[in-house]
Amino acid sequence: MIQRFIELGEGYGDIYELRELMMTNRSRFMHGFVFITKDMDGKPVLSVAAAFKPAEQGNFMPIYICREGIPENSKRLDLFEETVKELGGLPIHMDVKHSRVYADRQFYFSHLISVLRLNHYIPPMQ
Repeated sequence: MIQRFIELGEGYGDIYELRELMMTNRSRFMHGFVFITKDMDGKPVLSVAAAFKPAEQGNFMPIYICREGIPENSKRLDLFEETVKELGGLPIHMDVKHSRVYADRQFYFSHLISVLRLNHYIPPMQ
């Protein structure tokens, strides 16, 4: 199975697109994640992500993410968490390193996929 992050943006207007993806694909929705990190000034910034079950045909599992643009205690975060709850889940909060720590963004996403697999939030490699 191919598991891949699809970056929608940094959590400004694109968080509404993520919410729409979650609502229209509610039968495929698995988990909602809130990744917590610190920006250059040491202030907490959040990423939100939604993992979906693979489509009936194909072996592709998308994880849509709005990366590192949401401040703590934001109305956008509240909207995301309310949507996750409306879909029957609980938002999963995780502390992670900032993506700038990695030489390439793909390494960052690979690391997150590994963490999600190890915690059994997404299926293991097949």
